[in-house]
This record gives sequence, structure tokens and C-alpha cells, in this order.
Amino acid sequence: MIRSVIAASLLLGTAFAASPSFAQTQVSIGISGWTGFAPLTLAKEAGIFEKNGVSAEIKKIPQKDRHLAIASGDIQCAATTVETFMIWNANGVPIKQLFQLDMSHGADGMAVRNDVESIADLKGKTVAASAPGTSPYFVLAWMLNENGLSLDDVTVVNLEPSAAAQAFVAGQNDAAMTYEPYLSTVRDNPDAGKIIATTLDYPIVMDTFGCTPDFIAENPEAVKAMAASYYEALEMIESDQDEAYRIMGADVNQDAAAFGKSAAYLEWQGKDANKAFMSGGIQEFYDKAGPLLEKIGIIREIPATDTLIDTSWMD
Repeated sequence: MIRSVIAASLLLGTAFAASPSFAQTQVSIGISGWTGFAPLTLAKEAGIFEKNGVSAEIKKIPQKDRHLAIASGDIQCAATTVETFMIWNANGVPIKQLFQLDMSHGADGMAVRNDVESIADLKGKTVAASAPGTSPYFVLAWMLNENGLSLDDVTVVNLEPSAAAQAFVAGQNDAAMTYEPYLSTVRDNPDAGKIIATTLDYPIVMDTFGCTPDFIAENPEAVKAMAASYYEALEMIESDQDEAYRIMGADVNQDAAAFGKSAAYLEWQGKDANKAFMSGGIQEFYDKAGPLLEKIGIIREIPATDTLIDTSWMD
């Protein structure tokens, strides 16, 4: 009887050790429905995170609120645009970028009415954009600045990207800042207006993935596993695109074909691109983005770039 109990205990212990759920690092990740973040969803839904020892919960949180979720401890990691990490850190929410996710190649843009001939023509008009501190607001400020205007020259109505696109197509506001998959709502309704500028004209939207310093320090292997999982998701997109697009599209209520249309306007970044960006490209971007963020009052002081990234986990 004793031998049977011991044998059963040993067998049970072996089963526990073999079960991945007992070796998982728990992490909550904040993202939005932006197409560039979709490989993170794929890594979750296709079991890639779990296979690599990470039990990931993905939470859809608007960009304007994501830093609050980090500060409260509701999430430990987040995906967002590069300048947003500067904003969060400058405003007392420490989080370090680990690896680059994507580059927008036309996936973010400004929609205007058909009678608007240039961005300079928006002076005195109403533009829908997310709240200060978000990517659409930053892109609006950048585009205006490059065309001799400032945020004071327009009236900004704060609407999230999906609502901004829908309102624009419905005839509200003179212009709208949005991104894929919502920008395609405008592409598909040319009578409502046109896209006057995108990140093909202003290549300033790029996204990274980051975690709090405490999470990174306490979970170095999980950091490596999350990066590896992201790159495995990119490999799945290459090897089984139809299934990958189906999974990623379902998360934002798109079929595979519609998702593929949105994805055509961006480029997910692999290992080599990430290393190049983290070793130089990010500094070049911050050299221009920091002063603009300071000028428009989003930050009071520009943080040093090396305080915003952590590449110690890289091979």
C-alpha cells in the first residue's frame, strides 16, 4: 500500500513537472487593435507564448489609458509607439522598451475632405484625434509642424482611431487621424474624403514592446521567451499566412483577406531590424521627437534614450 502511494506520488509529481502550466511566467500585456500588434495576439492564440513558458493575458486598453494600467500594476508589459514610451517615462511611469514590433508604411494617416488641397488648408478647421499623449495626437502635431502650423491652428476633437474614422465617414469633422484597420474605412469610402498624408510621407510611426523594470529584473528568462515568441509568430505568418491572418483578423473582427489588406501597409520587424533600430535608429528618432513633445507640452523634460530601453537580454 505504501509503495502504491509512493509510486502514485512520484507519478503525479512527474505529471506536474511535465505540465507547462507549472513552469509558466504570468504576465499581462496591454495593447490595442492596431494591426502592428497582431503578432502578439497570434503568439497567444496559437499557443506560442505557452510553449515558451509564458502565460500571457492580453488586454485591450486604449493608448491614452495604458500607462495608468502599468502604474496600477494591472499590466506589466505593453506595446505602443516609440514616442509614447518617452512620454510615459517622462511623466513618472517607468517602462523599458525591449524589442521593436513594426514600422508603419502607410498604415497611419490623416483623412480630409475632398476639397482640402494641403495640410496647411486645415487652419481653423476641426480634426478628430486621440487624446494628448497618444500616437494619433503626436502624428497630427508632427504633420502640422512640418507644414507651418501648430495644434493651436486647429480644433482637436478627441476621438479614438475607430470612432474618428467612423465619424469622418459619417460626415463629422473636417479631418481625422486614424490607423489600420480603421484607416481602410476611409479608403473604402472615397466620397466621404481622401487620405492626404500617411506614414509613407512622414515615416514616424513605429512600435516597440516593453515591460516595467521590476518585471524585467525578476523575469529575465520570460523577457527572452516573449521576444522569441514574437519572432516565432512572424515565422508562422511566413509559413502559414492564411491561418495566421485568420487568427489575427478574428481578433479585430476582420476576415483573413481584410486583415491582409491592412497588414500590407506596415512591416513587422525581425531580429536583425530590431538590433539595428535599438542600436541607432531609436536615437535618431528621439532626437526629433523629444523636442516636439516638449514644444507641445506633452513632456517637461526629455529623458535620455538609454533610460528608455533595455537590450541586455539580447544574444
